[in-house]
Amino acid sequence: MPSAEERMKKAVENRTITLSDGTILPSIGQGTWHMGEKPSEKKAEVKALQLGLDLGMKVIDTAEMYGSGGAEHVVKEAVQGRREEAFIVSKALPHNAGRDKLIEACENSLKRMSTDYMDLYLLHWRGSIPLRETIQGMEQLQKDGKILRWGVSNLDTSDMQELWETEGGQRCMTNQVLYHLGSRGIEFDLLPWQRNHAIPAMAYCPLAQGGSLRRSMMEHPELQAIAQTHKASVQQILLSWVLRTGDILAIPKAVQEEHVYDNAAAAAVHLTEDEVIRLDQAFKPPEKKQPLDII
Repeated sequence: MPSAEERMKKAVENRTITLSDGTILPSIGQGTWHMGEKPSEKKAEVKALQLGLDLGMKVIDTAEMYGSGGAEHVVKEAVQGRREEAFIVSKALPHNAGRDKLIEACENSLKRMSTDYMDLYLLHWRGSIPLRETIQGMEQLQKDGKILRWGVSNLDTSDMQELWETEGGQRCMTNQVLYHLGSRGIEFDLLPWQRNHAIPAMAYCPLAQGGSLRRSMMEHPELQAIAQTHKASVQQILLSWVLRTGDILAIPKAVQEEHVYDNAAAAAVHLTEDEVIRLDQAFKPPEKKQPLDII
């Protein structure tokens, strides 16, 4: 009989999204925001990411900004000896988005992670550098084998349309944005645009991490009732809700072992149509365009 860990891994591997190049990835990955900031926590952070890999959550998202490169050092230790099991994503800061600076930033990230390539490299958010220069840098990095794919983060609909109309922009693989039950603005126009152009979204902070909003959601009676029905935690319901459409990859961050298990177990939670409607009534979807929510 399969162990609980084996069942979790199977559930994670069976709940997937597909990139436009045909790459199939589990819909639940791992975030590293705020990792690499405190040396005293590094061992636990590495262990958490390794446990996530054990449970099939192969996508590890990081950035040169996180811990000023410290999070990438955590990723380095987490994937040591098992690089082929991981799908590594990192992000470049806007001031490094120009062609030559992007190449340099990527090489620095690769050094910090002790890997020859990244599976996916993103522009963290848009700055003053023209998108065409960023695309040129990404294409050169691909040509050199330093990245296998590229995408963007925190771009709104008009930015994505501009990207799409720029030479090479149609090779963008994803747009990583803030998305959770309490922040649904992208559903009005950005998500429909991405679906029409076959660009899956990556959802950061899918559990509404941090602050009073998270506390209020944990205590919400509708969420608690649905969690009780599924014999699940509220966090698992929140994560399952983000995954409900089958074309979004969520990257919750977890350091405590129990939270890693909690995230993996969410892959086996499938909300009913009635439950989705109840959550729509409790957390209204947008009725008009909203400014892109960014943390």
